[in-house]
Amino acid sequence: MNNNYSCPLPIMRHKNIQLSHGAGGQLSADLINKIFLPRFTNEILDRMDDQAVVTLPEGRVAFTTDSFVVDPIFFPGGNIGELAIYGTVNDLSMSGAKPLYLSASFIIEEGFPMEDLHNIVLSMESAAKRANVKIITGDTKVVNKGSCDKIFINTSGIGITPSGLDISGNHLRIGDKIILSGTIADHGMAVMTSRNGLSFQSKIKSDTAPLNDLVETILKITSNIHAFRDPTRGGVATTLNEWAKQSKVGIQIYYNTIPVRPDVQGACEILGIDPLYVANEGKLLAAVPENDAQKVLSAMRKHELGLESVIIGEVVSAHPNLVAMKTALGVNRIIDMPVGEQLPRIC
Repeated sequence: MNNNYSCPLPIMRHKNIQLSHGAGGQLSADLINKIFLPRFTNEILDRMDDQAVVTLPEGRVAFTTDSFVVDPIFFPGGNIGELAIYGTVNDLSMSGAKPLYLSASFIIEEGFPMEDLHNIVLSMESAAKRANVKIITGDTKVVNKGSCDKIFINTSGIGITPSGLDISGNHLRIGDKIILSGTIADHGMAVMTSRNGLSFQSKIKSDTAPLNDLVETILKITSNIHAFRDPTRGGVATTLNEWAKQSKVGIQIYYNTIPVRPDVQGACEILGIDPLYVANEGKLLAAVPENDAQKVLSAMRKHELGLESVIIGEVVSAHPNLVAMKTALGVNRIIDMPVGEQLPRIC
């Protein structure tokens, strides 16, 4: 792959990961001191203890963890490293929390190119700075060739949720408007169209991005937000179904309001995939009381990650626990949960 980063690979004893890089000896120390520490350095991590001790601001602690196994690990618009950072930041943000600290653990296959690892770590450094979070602890394991597929990353995150803020999929109310922050299915189709064996000549790029600043922008307008969610695996359809069941309400959406880029729509049609079920990594859904919906929408459209925000539907008393979409023909179609995973290894 092309190295698009300005920081050159440090001088290493090996060009590829060796089992001994995970053995706790000199090669392990080289990996930590030359690849990880220079990129993630901060006053907490630099103590090099087996845990991170931090003082948290006042408020309720939000905590999340996630693992990333995307294939391919480099895809148009991103890679597994920044995906791991943004995915964890976004999960915290969906509670209204301010993300603060992350852990990062790596499971690396023997023989993995050192340059690829370096580029992944560089992207994580950049992503953490963009999201204004610190990586304060982590771990590295190396496994025999064939025991994992190149590299897997696990991240956990801690944030602080302000007192009085209670955002949950359980809180939807009849009349709430459903706001979507932009086009759907960009990430999933960017990954799919770049996989080996598919001959797409596509310019589709992942929408991978940190949503914490967009959430903060919304909460400055009103704290009266009933639910946030970043519709990752399973896409918009799965999130809305989860909300409908959690709150025991019906959700009505409208086909002609849902933004899909033409190239993404075309790729979905070729592969026989409904974009409503495709993963996103830089979009959010918000359930907002009707009285606040327009001012929230206006604020979102002024943010770089919400320029294409739109109201796609509302919460209704009809068909409780179900999601229905009014089609282009004016007919209501039930949007159900997917039975299985349409797109494996998407995040």
